[in-house]
Amino acid sequence: MTIVVKLGTSLVAGPGGAVRRTVLSRRAREIASVVQEGEPVAVVSSGAIALGLPHLGLDRRPRSVSKLQAASALGQARLQRAWETALARHDIHAAQVLLTATDIADRASYVNARNALRALFALRAVPIVNENDVTATDEIAFGDNDALAAQVAILVRARLLVLLTEVDGVYTRAPGTPEAQLVGDGSAIDEAVLGGTASRLGRGGMRSKVLAARMAAEAGIPTVIAGGAGATVLDPILAGEPRGTRFHRTDRELSAYKLWLRFGKPVTGTLHVDDGARRAVAGQSRSLLAVGVVDCEGRFEAGDAVELVGPDGVAFARGVAAASSGEIGQRPRGLEAVHRDRLVVY
Repeated sequence: MTIVVKLGTSLVAGPGGAVRRTVLSRRAREIASVVQEGEPVAVVSSGAIALGLPHLGLDRRPRSVSKLQAASALGQARLQRAWETALARHDIHAAQVLLTATDIADRASYVNARNALRALFALRAVPIVNENDVTATDEIAFGDNDALAAQVAILVRARLLVLLTEVDGVYTRAPGTPEAQLVGDGSAIDEAVLGGTASRLGRGGMRSKVLAARMAAEAGIPTVIAGGAGATVLDPILAGEPRGTRFHRTDRELSAYKLWLRFGKPVTGTLHVDDGARRAVAGQSRSLLAVGVVDCEGRFEAGDAVELVGPDGVAFARGVAAASSGEIGQRPRGLEAVHRDRLVVY
């Protein structure tokens, strides 16, 4: 089994773009201890852009994509070096793994990334994972490393995902304000408390962490959101002590392929189906035939992912289209729109 640990920008980078070496040293000690006991650990580390900003003469994230790319390129080297130094004190090697959304969406790349991570685990190395901001411009504008951490956890089928941040977990109100209380159980989170914004250096916020935690939990991976700056953080979490906000896993078991289809492959179109087709797919595990499609929304080709929506407007499944939107839209009798082996019911 594997543990995935994510550190936010504010834990990695301090004022002036300095590396928070004490935090990295503490987490490296705990991570090394876990690896030396025989359990692999993958680290998803933010901070590259923040560490690169001083080279651009900036103290906050710019809006320019090219400047973000430049900051990431400069800061990624510092980030990797910081982790290598921290882990080397414990005779653990750090590997650099840069991923993009395309790597997750493409099945072959997804499997290749999983195999590479497994090979690193076998060598008792710790992959330091980050988004490849230099090439993935969409990720700079819209992505966050909380979602990446959840994807990595699903990719390696981790037994636990730990999202470390500046605060102790999810609070009912802004931490430090009167009557603010830590929410221990993620299922009890009120959506109203998730309106927090990102730091001036990072992309995410508490909302992105909760969404990532829910994604991982739905994939069968328990997740903890907790403070990451203390002297001891991972040890008590791994021991099962009540730290931070915990999201319990669902009991549903999915194959590696269906996990990828459910969480890794982006949807290109939507198939609105009649009630008979929904019963056949969701209740009888049958393929979706084009004759059961009431409306075909979006343009897609065979091999693209589509979402299946019932008469009530609720999405109930996702699958790989066996034909294009033009072909399915004509509803020819006998045409298979989505094969049963290439769909997953929610």
